[in-house]
Amino acid sequence: MKKFTEIIVIVAAMAIGLSYTANAQVSISTDGDEPDSSAMLEVRSTSKGFLPPRMTEEERDDIGTPANGLVIFNTTTKCLNFYADGFWYKLTGDPDVKTVYNPATGKTWMDRNLGASRVAVSSNDTNAYGDLYQWGRAMEGHEKRTSGITSVNATTPSPIPNAGNVWDGLFITETQSPYDWLIPQNDTLWQGVNGTNNPCPAGFRLPTDDEWYAEVQSWPSTNAAGAFASPLKLPVAGGRNPLDGTFFNIGISGYYWSSTISDTDAKRMRFDNGNAVIGTDFRAYGISVRCIKE
Repeated sequence: MKKFTEIIVIVAAMAIGLSYTANAQVSISTDGDEPDSSAMLEVRSTSKGFLPPRMTEEERDDIGTPANGLVIFNTTTKCLNFYADGFWYKLTGDPDVKTVYNPATGKTWMDRNLGASRVAVSSNDTNAYGDLYQWGRAMEGHEKRTSGITSVNATTPSPIPNAGNVWDGLFITETQSPYDWLIPQNDTLWQGVNGTNNPCPAGFRLPTDDEWYAEVQSWPSTNAAGAFASPLKLPVAGGRNPLDGTFFNIGISGYYWSSTISDTDAKRMRFDNGNAVIGTDFRAYGISVRCIKE
């Protein structure tokens, strides 16, 4: 009985210690010194280094929904990478943007949708779907498939960090004409690499409707199969409804914004198992973005 009681006391002490460690600063060192007051975790050594997870670029890209700030050592490029807002970055701060070239159109594109963690390995590869943008909005959180919704229209096109707007980072629903997330409408957004709110990395922009038309004409077939068989390997990422924020046609159809406006709407390219067409949609729709190099 005494031995059993001793075991209970030891286990309880360990639990208390673990609880304290989980909620306190931690120092990993040989001298036993306390961690710096500004650090949650400090590793101190004069003879050993810190070794992060090591993986190939392909293995890195297979990480599903990486968290902002995730760090790995890229064994393909022999470089540390960190993840933030849809891109893996080099330590120089430059996004690790991969491209694909279509010899039929002479255009160079990003090899994946904005927000996608990898190039599509199939037409319905969920890791390649990426984010869903409302036309003209910046990359500020609304585009995430997990974002909440609000019925309050934005009154300024450019997000101001920590402004406290009720629509910040939320998908804006709209049930009345002109079905835009922004009031008043602004036709100058997403125009070129220097366009207001351009969500693409430096040197990239939204394609025009004519550029999408040329791409579609170069596919082996003008449908979902042809979209995936093309150099761009476009997946059927679906979209988000502007009326209530629900998702539609995921795994069935692909919708891709252009920079071209059409009256109060904006032009987009759409494809499914039947055909591919260039048409228009309300600007409050949430659909995919594939960036083209300037």
